[in-house]
Amino acid sequence: MSKLLVLTNLPDRAAAERVARAVIECRAAACANILAECTSVYRWQGKVETATEVPLLMKTTEAAYPRLELAIRAHHPYELPEIIATPISAGLPAYLDWVAQETYLNEE
Repeated sequence: MSKLLVLTNLPDRAAAERVARAVIECRAAACANILAECTSVYRWQGKVETATEVPLLMKTTEAAYPRLELAIRAHHPYELPEIIATPISAGLPAYLDWVAQETYLNEE
């Protein structure tokens, strides 16, 4: 089962904590890391914008990704949230097994 590292950015720490808790509670991710705030520069609706955001990293499996995306979208305040998943090509096997166990649901 492939493992993924998923990234999203939120407008503040409280929103990051809400999304992190939601994805862990529904077992869509095994772990969520709320990072220090950063400055994002991007083009939105034809204008260059600057915003302070809080990055959120989540570890999940390919099988659980659809559930993770739904949970992020349900709790994310942005109209178009950044949700990017990258494959984890290597890692401590015991940790990656734990990710799989924590995101497994019998319905999958």
